[in-house]
Amino acid sequence: MALSETTVQDKIEVVDMGGGWKVIQVRTATVISRDDVEISRTFHRHTVSPTDDWSSESTEVQAMANLFHTAEAISAYEAAQAANALPE
Repeated sequence: MALSETTVQDKIEVVDMGGGWKVIQVRTATVISRDDVEISRTFHRHTVSPTDDWSSESTEVQAMANLFHTAEAISAYEAAQAANALPE
């Protein structure tokens, strides 16, 4: 009886947040198998926003970030964040 664990990004989505910027949503599945038969699957989700450092993301997520997180999108995101900031 051999147990194995694999991790795969099984869903990558781009969500238009309006205002000229997008967020990339990434779902990662961890699959536990016994003798090549799946016995468990769990999920972890995270997002990549325009100002995030995406250098450690997968090549697919990096390609999407390079495409959608342009200088214009970063500026729009920063303006939206500033507009929604709570006063100090």
